[in-house]
Amino acid sequence: MKIGIIGAMEVEVETLKEKMELKNTIKKASMEFFEGTLGGVDVVVVRSGICKVNAGICVQILVDVFGVTHVINTGAAGSLDAQINIGDIVLSTDVCYHDVDATIFGYKKGEVPQLGVASFTADETLRNKAKDAIKKAAPDLGIFEGRVCSGDQFISSNEVKDAIKAEFNGKCTEMEGAAIAQAAYLNNIPFLIIRAISDKADGSDIVDYPVFEAKAAKDCAAATLELLRSL
Repeated sequence: MKIGIIGAMEVEVETLKEKMELKNTIKKASMEFFEGTLGGVDVVVVRSGICKVNAGICVQILVDVFGVTHVINTGAAGSLDAQINIGDIVLSTDVCYHDVDATIFGYKKGEVPQLGVASFTADETLRNKAKDAIKKAAPDLGIFEGRVCSGDQFISSNEVKDAIKAEFNGKCTEMEGAAIAQAAYLNNIPFLIIRAISDKADGSDIVDYPVFEAKAAKDCAAATLELLRSL
């Protein structure tokens, strides 16, 4: 087992990098890949950069260059569900795009043409182990399982948030997960998206967003580390 761990921003991977036993560092496609062990598991930790293209390229490099067998995406997200508050954790059951629209050709909203699936199913074993790991690492956090919705927009209005929720019934929204999921799907490797809620995706608390984001990133890193120890 060799796990690729992807965060879009440095704050989402710095804690993991500090704790890993580093063996090798490679720069490729303007990304820096840190290879070593973490929690007794072979890993490659990388900051992909923000948005879908960066995330998809990152997964393919992890597969082709490092031979990873699983992919975990850790980081922050905006809540789409009134029950999910800032600081809570969402574990993906599946992941979809909210900004893909080929409905004129008979596809579902969010479905990438010719793939044959409308969303990408996350690995159930990883999700169950992650749930147990979070309960152990951060028992005070709320844990939710459900759909993660991705697009190349930072969602910050109730109107857009409500439209995504109504169309896709997602738990949270972010900017990389579906691209990571699609790349994993195409390479036939298991994946899991772990997202801590940093905002309500409605523009509220935007002044405090960097504080919430930093805490969310650290909580996700702690959950990921505990998950690795359980594998």
